[in-house]
Amino acid sequence: MRALLDKLPLWAAALWWGSLSTLGFLVVPLLFVHLPSPAMAGALAAKLFTAQTWVSVACGALLLLAARPRDGEADVGSPLQGARLFIVGGLLLALLLEFAVAPRIVARENLALWHRLGTAMYLVQWGCAVLTFWRLASTRRGQSTPA
Repeated sequence: MRALLDKLPLWAAALWWGSLSTLGFLVVPLLFVHLPSPAMAGALAAKLFTAQTWVSVACGALLLLAARPRDGEADVGSPLQGARLFIVGGLLLALLLEFAVAPRIVARENLALWHRLGTAMYLVQWGCAVLTFWRLASTRRGQSTPA
C-alpha cells in the first residue's frame, strides 16, 4: 500500500499534463475542424476547458498534499518540494483562466486580446504541468523498484 501511495504524485502529475495536452493540442483543434460552426466549437470548447480546470485543481491539490512533509521526515531535496512552485503556478493559472479570462472570451469582450492571453496562460500552465511531471519522473527513474 505504501508503494502505491508513493507513486500517487507521479500519476497525478501525469494526469494533469496528459489531460492538458490532449484537450489543448488535440480535442479542441478537432472541434473547430469538424463541427459545423466556430460558435458551436467554441461553446463546446468552453465546457471542456471548465472540466479541465477542475481536473487541474484536483491534481494540483493532490500534489500539494503529497508535498507536505510527513511527521519526522525531512523533505529537503524532495522532487515534490522542487516542483511546488510549478504546482502552485499551474493551479493559479487554471483558476485565473476559468474565472477571469474565460468569462470575457464567452462574452466576446475584446475577443482577440482575451483569447491570446488565455492561450498564453494555458501554455504556461501546460509548462508547469510538464515540469512537475518531469521532475517526478526523472527522480523515479533513478530509484530502483523492488520486484
